[in-house]
Amino acid sequence: MPPIRRPFPRSIADASQEGRPYGRWEDRLREAFASECESLAAEAGAALDPMTVKWFPDRTWGGRVYVPASGRAAEPTAGENGEQVLAEYYGWVSFDPGAEGDEPTDLRARVDFTDVTADDNPEWKIDLNDDVIGRWRTDGGRGGDVTLVWGLPLVRGAVAATAELDGEPLDQTAVADGRFTLVAVDAVTGFGDDLFLEVKLWDRAVREIASESLYAEADGE
Repeated sequence: MPPIRRPFPRSIADASQEGRPYGRWEDRLREAFASECESLAAEAGAALDPMTVKWFPDRTWGGRVYVPASGRAAEPTAGENGEQVLAEYYGWVSFDPGAEGDEPTDLRARVDFTDVTADDNPEWKIDLNDDVIGRWRTDGGRGGDVTLVWGLPLVRGAVAATAELDGEPLDQTAVADGRFTLVAVDAVTGFGDDLFLEVKLWDRAVREIASESLYAEADGE
């Protein structure tokens, strides 16, 4: 086959290996996530309720395992219009898995919060979060952000999710327990117009049932 015009990296992350964390390992992950949320409690209006933390499928990139998560504040606070808002914390915990049989080490977490949630937006079809975890570079100063994307389908029948860049699939994964995690390059520059990821959901008949672009978030930043 001849060289391709746009050599975007594809399937750069390992598939989920561990499933949902449980037991003492889950306690360690929750502690790391909750600890990182503490510094945001005043701004968010309330501290995280650790028992509301939801885990998303893990993905491995760059020698580290990333486990995305979300959780709700312990109590509601007043929003800009005076309405009661229950803030949502979201982010990830990552670790070095070490060699086979070793204990994971070097736990790190990164979190943020929002008061714009799916509860108040019934028109949403996917509840998405994303965070940049690295950088992809190619020749001529071109490149993009390696981005971790995790979400909840808000439509029935979703069995798979894909991350596409200008119509080219860069990652795909099964929807597990109503959740999914993707890793792909986003905000790509140097190939004409800037390109941003689009996340799509698929049913068992391989029909697209929902899509959501990351462009709005990138444009807002």
